[in-house]
Amino acid sequence: MSADTITARDRLTWAPSRAARELGLKRGEFDLAVHLGRVRTVPDDGGGGRRVPRDEVDRLRAAEGFPEVLRDRLRTVGTREAAAVMGVTPTRFTRLARLGLVVPVRFWVNRYRAVVWLYLADEVRQFATDEKNATLLKGRAPEVLRGQLATGLDLRPRNWRARHLGFLLRHADDPWEKAGALAALLDPVRIAELVDDPYERAHLNRFRPDPPGQGAPGSPAAQLAERITTADDPDEIGRLRSDLTRALEEARAHRPAPRPARRPAPRQVPRPASP
Repeated sequence: MSADTITARDRLTWAPSRAARELGLKRGEFDLAVHLGRVRTVPDDGGGGRRVPRDEVDRLRAAEGFPEVLRDRLRTVGTREAAAVMGVTPTRFTRLARLGLVVPVRFWVNRYRAVVWLYLADEVRQFATDEKNATLLKGRAPEVLRGQLATGLDLRPRNWRARHLGFLLRHADDPWEKAGALAALLDPVRIAELVDDPYERAHLNRFRPDPPGQGAPGSPAAQLAERITTADDPDEIGRLRSDLTRALEEARAHRPAPRPARRPAPRQVPRPASP
């Protein structure tokens, strides 16, 4: 790549760190904004990850209430703070989240190996101010919902995976990247069932994003995070398998997986005739 090309690229786009500074965001806030699709990014032609167009930064800076409004929309809260925003007890909020009525945006594993779910404060406020949800915030929950909770229903991991998949697909600029995003939520054994060709499976794994880091590999925290990031519901698994099958068909048509070049067979030298 020539120096002129690099200069032109840098004038039109910014690296994530520079874009975060221009938007007045901490790096974690910026990453969350990208994750939610609040900040548009484009692939780096030089293969150095993704970059932020200058006009995207200008658009956000020109918005009314910048930067306070942008920061407020990115603020995350845990269970206790979310319950306070909603005006309910932490126990009631946890039940609403388990029912899938409030979707987590992040999670982490604390030192006690407990999963800590984080939610967008803006979404929690919207749920609390919606009149349709008034009966869920006060009084006894409907019998149907109580029955679901009694069975141990907890949709937080599945809802987080759905949200995370949306992020991965938004950044998939290639059919193989799209297939890799879908494969990121499936167990390797299930992927092997769908892709029996070892070369094709190895090529797919190149585009399979790593799960969010949670502790050292093989640690209890990492194993717990792996369970959260891997689909375990039969309906969810079936949908992912179906979507991955279609994505692989598109990827194969776009560009077949590379294979090692076949070596020519050794030339057979005729043996000398016996005297």
